[in-house]
Amino acid sequence: MIDSPPDSDARVDALRRRIDDALIDRLSDRAPDLMYDPIRYVLRGGGKRVRPVIVMLVAQAYGAADEDVLDVALAVEIFHNFTLVHDDIMDDADERRGRPSVHVKWDEGTAILAGDLMLALSYELLTANEALPARPLLAIYNRMVEQLCVGQRLDTHFETTADVSVADYLEMIDGKTAALLSACFELGAVAGGAPDDHVATLAEAGRQAGRAFQIQDDLLDVTADDENWGKAVGGDLQNGKRTYVTLKALEAADGEDREWFSRLLDGGITVDEVPEARRRMQALGVFDEARSAVAAYTEDAFDRLSVLPDTAASHHLTWLLEKLQARSH
Repeated sequence: MIDSPPDSDARVDALRRRIDDALIDRLSDRAPDLMYDPIRYVLRGGGKRVRPVIVMLVAQAYGAADEDVLDVALAVEIFHNFTLVHDDIMDDADERRGRPSVHVKWDEGTAILAGDLMLALSYELLTANEALPARPLLAIYNRMVEQLCVGQRLDTHFETTADVSVADYLEMIDGKTAALLSACFELGAVAGGAPDDHVATLAEAGRQAGRAFQIQDDLLDVTADDENWGKAVGGDLQNGKRTYVTLKALEAADGEDREWFSRLLDGGITVDEVPEARRRMQALGVFDEARSAVAAYTEDAFDRLSVLPDTAASHHLTWLLEKLQARSH
C-alpha cells in the first residue's frame, strides 16, 4: 500500500472546491432558468465529489495538468448526479443530502427532464478538451452507461425476486455502483496518457473500490448518524430493498430471525422497527462481515494501484480510498 503524505486532506479538499466552483461556472450562463435552475440546485447540493477527484488524481499521477482533465472530471460528477435525480424518482425518495429531492421541490416531469439534460451535459464535457483522445474516452463512457443501466434494472428486478443471493447482489452492484467508479479510474488513466495495461488494471481497482463503497453505503444505511447521513437511516430496510446487509442477515438467520428478515424483504418494515433490525443484524454478526468485506475489497483495490507512478497524486488517491473505507456517514 502507498503511504499517504500529510497534506492529502488539504490537496483533496482543494480539488473538491475547484470542482464545486467549476460545476457552477460551466452552467452560469445557461438558459432558460426554467430548465437549468433544477440542475444548479442539484449541483449546489454538496457531496464529497469522490468520482471527479479520482479522475483528476489518476490523471495527475501520469503527469496531466488539472486544467487538461477538469472537464472530464466534471462530466462524471454531473453524470453521477443525474443518476441520483432519477434514482430518487424510482425510489420515491423525498430527500437527498438533507434537502427535498428535485421531483419533490419541482415535479416528476421536471426531474426527469433535468436528469436527461444532465446526461447530455456530461457527454458535452467529456469531449470538451480536443487535445484528449475522444474515441477511447467515449468507449469507456458508453460501456459504463450500459453497465450502470443494467445494474439499475437488476436492482429494481430484485425488488420482486424472492431468491436473490449475495453473489447476485455483488453482480448487480458491479454495474449500478462499481461501473462508474471503475470508469473514473479508466478515464483518468486515459486522459493522463497511461499505458494500456495500466488502464485495465486501474479499471479493476475501481471495480473493487466500487464494491467496497456500496457495501459501506449499505452498512451506513442501518448504522449511520441520522443528522450526518443526509438520508433517512434505515430507508432501505423500510423499502424492503435487497442490500448486502439484508441478504447477509437472511443468509445467516434461522428460525424466528429468518422469518423476521423474510418479512422485511417481502415488504419492508416500519421506521419504528429499524432499531430491531439493527439489533438482530448485530447479533448475527452481519455488521462485522460487512466491515470485513469493505476492508478486503479496498485492500484489493490498493494492491492494483501499485501500477501507478510513485507521485504525490498517487499517495493522495490512496488516502482518499482509505477515508472512504473508514467513513461513518
